[in-house]
Amino acid sequence: MPSLPSDASPPFSGWRQRLYTVIFESDTRAGRAFDIALIGLILLSLVVVVMDSVPTLQPRWHAVFQVFEWSFTLLFTLEYAARLLCARQPWRYATSFFGVVDLLALLPTYLALLFPELHALIDVRALRLMRIFRIFKLTAYMTEYQSLGRALRASRRKVTVFVSAVAMIVLVLGTLMYVVEGPANGFDSIPTAIYWAATTMTTTGYGDITPKTEVGRAITTLMMLLGWGTLAVPTGIVTAELTSQRLSDTGSSLRTCPECLTEGQLPHARFCLHCGVRLPPVSAVPPP
Repeated sequence: MPSLPSDASPPFSGWRQRLYTVIFESDTRAGRAFDIALIGLILLSLVVVVMDSVPTLQPRWHAVFQVFEWSFTLLFTLEYAARLLCARQPWRYATSFFGVVDLLALLPTYLALLFPELHALIDVRALRLMRIFRIFKLTAYMTEYQSLGRALRASRRKVTVFVSAVAMIVLVLGTLMYVVEGPANGFDSIPTAIYWAATTMTTTGYGDITPKTEVGRAITTLMMLLGWGTLAVPTGIVTAELTSQRLSDTGSSLRTCPECLTEGQLPHARFCLHCGVRLPPVSAVPPP
């Protein structure tokens, strides 16, 4: 039997493997049920936090809300501990995106014992609702989400250049409007004029500052037309990258690597596309 690499962990077996399948995989009936129950608890906990902030409900039901909140927190604490227990590399999970979010979902309640003003930060649990993409085999949505991330990373330099060009236009035309309109018409400083130029270029137009002179209105018209034209530039850049990503995608699944926790493994892959560790066999799931 070939020996494992020095940095690899022995494969799981027994109850830890079963626990891992339930918690981290959505290709089984138990895994889907676990994720659905988890999302239900998250939604209920958010409802409790929101209702506890309502002035007409808080004095009367605050004690009940506190009991619910601590119950949710204890359940989430057990869930977080179970994830660390069944993860092959607990530290890697703890420092991953969802691991950090899971921890942030717990800390506010415990910190509220010492710092009551931090209680509102419990709403960070809303981030955990991103797990809904792994339920009901929504592979199309998860694939598009990953493709969007790759497209944004691939187009970041082009988008950065575009944003820099827009910033220079805003700076120049904002300064010009400060000279043309002046403090008498609300442009009392260059930063204020730049703020007006940014809202005009983005076609937001709050209307709190408006030009009064003919020259100023002409510049404003030019900026609004220029703003409409620039809106299509980043959209086209990202769309082109998305098209390229779609052509290169070959499909993915809901499988998760037990070693590095990378999701989206190919349906019939035998090894992880990220770390090369052998993947467990695909579980046969009856159609819902």
